[in-house]
Amino acid sequence: MRLNWVLYTFIWLLLLPSTTQAEPFLLGRVVGITDGDTIVILDENNQQHKIRLAGIDAPEKGQPYGQSSKKSLSDMAFNHLVNADCPKIDRYRRMVCVVWVDGKDINLKQIQIGLAWHYKKYENEQQDSEKAAYAKAENEARTSKIGLWTETEPTPPWEWRKQGKR
Repeated sequence: MRLNWVLYTFIWLLLLPSTTQAEPFLLGRVVGITDGDTIVILDENNQQHKIRLAGIDAPEKGQPYGQSSKKSLSDMAFNHLVNADCPKIDRYRRMVCVVWVDGKDINLKQIQIGLAWHYKKYENEQQDSEKAAYAKAENEARTSKIGLWTETEPTPPWEWRKQGKR
């Protein structure tokens, strides 16, 4: 009898909604692009989810390449059906996700075309293969001097924000 009570309690606790964990996977259509690393997905229940692209940090809107980064993300994702792997929710209550359009990781693509940095501050939250791919993509974009890497010393968005700019 005691074992049943423990089992029921455990199952009940598992079913409680969590405020720190996101749904592991999300399917939907991109209905909004906030900037180069934030989108809005509308799921099959017509619920909107604000999504922060995991593992990257794109230039802020007022920063050089900010508008280019947003446009690039819009061209890749707006009005497309997407799959998202969302292991967490950030302090702004956004789901933090790796997002795929037609089987392609758009987070990685933003880095490859030189319109986002690999956000190393959170690389410990990435799988090893993903971390390596993002680091390699940034290095190749830097070496090829594409996108924001045409600048001699582009200011990373985290430094831009420290200066109180948006």
